[in-house]
Amino acid sequence: MLRGSAVLVGMCCVAFSGFALLHAQNSPQNPAQNPPQHAAALSRVPPYHSEPPKGPLPATLDPKLFPDRLNQKVYAIAGKEKKILYQQPCYCGCDREVGHKSLLDCFCDRHASICAACKMEAVFAYQQYRKGKSAAQIRAEIIAGKWRSVDLSPYGDSPKAK
Repeated sequence: MLRGSAVLVGMCCVAFSGFALLHAQNSPQNPAQNPPQHAAALSRVPPYHSEPPKGPLPATLDPKLFPDRLNQKVYAIAGKEKKILYQQPCYCGCDREVGHKSLLDCFCDRHASICAACKMEAVFAYQQYRKGKSAAQIRAEIIAGKWRSVDLSPYGDSPKAK
């Protein structure tokens, strides 16, 4: 029974990941240009922590658990930047489906390994943090949808991988 529940949760995560990626790739960068039926989804900001953590954060999964280069690299980034990811929302719907409270939660389990939106948001947060932006500035840009433009190919197994 427990195995069946885990499979069902995994299937839901895959379905939502596909929807989030399709939505991310097909949505205009400016939320004001979205059709009215998307307005409610865009106006809802998923959960995040507005302040830095006051105590220790949960461990992210070991990148070595994953056979593919993309997940190895993105989980490694998440492990280094836990304080930033803790303060970011995740737009894939995992808060409603699996109870995640911030983008960091996606990397404390296997969820992000099957979710392009989570990976794109984490890479975006990492890139912006490296440019000197604060968690609040990064969060404003994630909410504005700027994470949708992230190219994950430099992190993966493609011939262009670095």
